[in-house]
Amino acid sequence: MLTPTDDPHDDIADGRPESAAQRADRNWVDVLQELRVLQTGTQILTGFLLALAFQPAFADLSQAQRIGYLVLVSLSAVTAILALAPVALHRAMFQKGVKPSVVRFGHRALIAALAAVALLLGGVVAFVFDVVVGLDAAIAAAVVLGAVILVLWVVAPALLRRVGGGRERA
Repeated sequence: MLTPTDDPHDDIADGRPESAAQRADRNWVDVLQELRVLQTGTQILTGFLLALAFQPAFADLSQAQRIGYLVLVSLSAVTAILALAPVALHRAMFQKGVKPSVVRFGHRALIAALAAVALLLGGVVAFVFDVVVGLDAAIAAAVVLGAVILVLWVVAPALLRRVGGGRERA
């Protein structure tokens, strides 16, 4: 039996006996799964935002709150576009033999979409706190949420990479 390092078709000795094409296929499936999660959450948040404009209390918002709301709706649209970009690229490049490039693009688009979601979540929480409690509470809530996102989405993965030693490549 060939080991991954003995297999001439396996370009990475990571313990997975697979060719570059098989790896690209597997990674693309991973990207699609992450897209599904991201899109569902973004769609729910977008629906929430769009429904707000048709509530009676919307008329009571200050000019600054209305501008903030429109920024959030726009950010929500940008997030959806970022999350759908890998799918659009995959359709455009279907059967062109460039799946590894599509997977790399999908990875980068998902990172950008996650950054946009972080801003969107912070903005929505700040918006709700501003309307319900006031601006000081909105700032505090956004800062706390930003810290939680930073710890869970940036610091924890960095620590896990360091502890894992970066031995395995996807």
